[in-house]
Amino acid sequence: MTSVTAPVSGRAIGLTEVPDPVFSGSMVGPGTAIDPDRVPAEAVSPVSGVVVSLHPHAFVVVDGDGHGVLTHLGIDTVQLNGQGFELLVNKGDTVQRGQAVIRWDPVAVEAAGKSPICPVVALEATVDSLSDITESGDVKVGDVLFDWQ
Repeated sequence: MTSVTAPVSGRAIGLTEVPDPVFSGSMVGPGTAIDPDRVPAEAVSPVSGVVVSLHPHAFVVVDGDGHGVLTHLGIDTVQLNGQGFELLVNKGDTVQRGQAVIRWDPVAVEAAGKSPICPVVALEATVDSLSDITESGDVKVGDVLFDWQ
């Protein structure tokens, strides 16, 4: 079983509250989302594993069991062309749970007219394979968001 932890601090809101139908409809996969604290922060890896995809606004880490977890920093933030995001690791790097991956500023994202909400998604998973999904309440970096069988 893989425990997936919060890559950012804020308020858990669940995927259905994400202002993007691709995420709110779980088309990318099941999981949850975090409305982040409005302070500059580092988004950290929610699992230990290999960074298989890395963009200024999003990253995927695959753990030793082959579970890929997508962390997406904000909605439509690809349109910011990396402005306000700083990569702290490289694609192909092995990272530990809690290791900083991207530095970003949710306030700058909002100022650019984008939502700073962060989906955290279990790629290629079924909703039945996740348990104890956190969909409300305050979360801190490292708190468990869900378990993946």
